[in-house]
Amino acid sequence: MYDYIKGTVIELNPTYVVIEGSAIGYHILISLQTFSALQKAAPPVQVWLHHHVREDTQLFYGFAQKGEREMFRLLIGASGIGPNSARMILSSLSSDELRQAILTEDIIRLKSIKGIGLKTAQRLIVELKDKVAKVGFESDLTFDSTTTARSTPLSAIREEASSALQMLGFPKSAVEKTVDALLRIRSDYTLEELIKVALKQI
Repeated sequence: MYDYIKGTVIELNPTYVVIEGSAIGYHILISLQTFSALQKAAPPVQVWLHHHVREDTQLFYGFAQKGEREMFRLLIGASGIGPNSARMILSSLSSDELRQAILTEDIIRLKSIKGIGLKTAQRLIVELKDKVAKVGFESDLTFDSTTTARSTPLSAIREEASSALQMLGFPKSAVEKTVDALLRIRSDYTLEELIKVALKQI
């Protein structure tokens, strides 16, 4: 059983990270909230792992917080929620936001997540309300206080956001239409903000 990996970030984008540990590069699927945390993390980083085994492949899902991994595991244990859907949910809402939505039975907020309808939202509340109350979300990463935000060109943000959304399973035409519409209205989105808003509108 793999519990965590500690090492150097070789490649990072909103949907996956490559971490080198003991001279091996591990390709790890991540949520948007873990991407945001890893951008600010001081090296070496430690990422909590969930090893998902299927007949045709083996995948690693990684989490900046142990509590986020626990939430992911609760989600995939719920009826009708697979790993990709769980990652989508944790990219749309932070772990704490999701927990609060379930605890307060906020159907409207849960339905705002792409792919979550009324019945699925109700099922998440019924199946997970008692369980999510026990999950904590303290940070497991340390952050480099000397790191300053870098100015990223708008074209690069557009490209990265579009690529990330397509990797999450959305069609290219719908992604580009949504991203371009959002950037026409506002041009100062960060990458994380743009993807989060786009997830609600595609």
